[in-house]
Amino acid sequence: MPKEYRTIQEVAGPLMMVKSVENVKYDELGEIELSNGEVRRCKVLEIEDDNALVQLFESSTGINLSNSKVRFLGRSMELGVSEDMLGRVFDGLGRTIDNGPEILPDERRDINGLPMNPAARAYPSEFIQTGVSAIDGLNTLVRGQKLPIFSASGLPHAQLAAQIARQAKVRGTDEQFAVVFAAMGITFEEANFFIESFRETGAIDRTVLFINLANDPAVERISTPKMALTAAEYLAFEKGMHVLVILTDITNYADALREVSAARKEVPGRRGYPGYMYTDLATMYERAGRQRGKDGSITMIPILSMPEDDITHPIPDLTGYITEGQIILSRELYRKGLTPPINVLPSLSRLKDKGIGKGKTREDHAATMNQLFAAYARGKDAKELMVILGEAALSETDLIYAKFADAFEEKYISQGYEADRSIEETLEIGWDLLRILPRSELKRINDAMLDKYYEKK
Repeated sequence: MPKEYRTIQEVAGPLMMVKSVENVKYDELGEIELSNGEVRRCKVLEIEDDNALVQLFESSTGINLSNSKVRFLGRSMELGVSEDMLGRVFDGLGRTIDNGPEILPDERRDINGLPMNPAARAYPSEFIQTGVSAIDGLNTLVRGQKLPIFSASGLPHAQLAAQIARQAKVRGTDEQFAVVFAAMGITFEEANFFIESFRETGAIDRTVLFINLANDPAVERISTPKMALTAAEYLAFEKGMHVLVILTDITNYADALREVSAARKEVPGRRGYPGYMYTDLATMYERAGRQRGKDGSITMIPILSMPEDDITHPIPDLTGYITEGQIILSRELYRKGLTPPINVLPSLSRLKDKGIGKGKTREDHAATMNQLFAAYARGKDAKELMVILGEAALSETDLIYAKFADAFEEKYISQGYEADRSIEETLEIGWDLLRILPRSELKRINDAMLDKYYEKK
C-alpha cells in the first residue's frame, strides 16, 4: 500500500509542493485524495532533498492543505495497449471516450518510450500514397519519414489531415496499415469533425484516435502525443503494422509546454518557450521510423499552425531542423479558392528521391517532378512580371509559362478534399499539363521518355 502524506505545503495554479517525502522519483504518478473522498491525479515534476513538486492533471480548486492526502504510485504514466484499440476514441490520458467497453490490455507501456537506436534504424524507401497530388507527385511521403505540414490559423489543415488519414495506403501489398491520430487543444467541433469524417468513410476501423480538447488541462496536452506514439510503437513493432501517425496541432502542444514551464518559474528561452523545447520535440519526433528486422514502421505527419504565419517562429523553426522536410500551406492559394492550398515551391520532402521511380511509383516520376517544379517556378515569375510590366511586355514563351502556372494550380494542386488520386492519375495530370509547353522546353526529361509519354495523346 503506497505511503500517504499529509504534508502539502502550498498550491500555486497547477503546481503543488509536498514536503518530507521518501523514495519518490521524477515523473512518478501520484493521487491526491480530498477530504470529501474525491481523487485527483498528479505527476512529479521535480525532487529537491525531501520535497516533491507535483503537477495536477485536474484543477487545484477545493484542495485543503491540512485535510488532503497524497499517495505516490511508484510508476510513471502508462498506456494499456492492445490490437482492440483500432476503431476506438481515447482522451489525452488514454481513457476511452466513445461509450464503448474498456480495453483489456495485452501489456502496459511507459508513454515516454525509449529512443530508437540509430544503428537499428532502416533507411526509409517505400512510397506511401496519400491520394493528394501535390504530396504524392512533388513532395513524396516515404514509409518511416517525418514530414510535417506547416499551416497557419484559418487555413484548412484539419481537412487535409483528415483526408490523408482516410486515404493513405501502402500500394501493392496486403500489409496491415493503421492510422494513429492525435489531436491536441482542439475545439469540440473540430473533434466531432475528425470522428465523423472517419466514421462516414469506414476509415475509423483502422484508426486509433486520441482527442485532447482545448478546455482540458495543459499537462494532459503534453501527454497526448506520447500516448499516441506508444500505441503506434506497439502496433508497428509488436504487431507488424505500417502506422501513419498524425499529430495536430503541435503549436498547442508547445504552448502547453510553455505554460507548465512558466508555472515552474523556469528561465524562458525564445519567445517565452522553454530552452529544452528542441530536445522535447526531438524525443517525440524521433520515435518515428523503421527498425531493422521488424516488419512494421511508423511514419509521422506533425501538423503545426505557424503563429502570425511566421516560418521563423521557434516551433516551425525547430521542427524543420528535426524532420525530413515540410509541406507548406499558403494563404494566397487559399484566397484563390485552391483546395488543399499546398504551396509546392517552398515545400520539400528530403526523402522523396528514395521512394519514387521504377518498381516504386513509375519510371517517369523523378523527371516529370523536376520539370513541373521548374515550369511552375518560371510561370510564377512570368505572372509577377505581367503584374508589373503588363502582358504586352512578355515574350510568347513567357505567356505560355504563365498559362501553365494557372492550369497547374487549378488541375494539379486543387483537387478538393474528397478526391483520392492514384499515383498514375497524378502522373498523367502532370503530363497533360506539360503538353501545354513546347517539347523543346522540356529540358529535364530525356527523349525516350518524351517519346513514350509526351507524344501520347
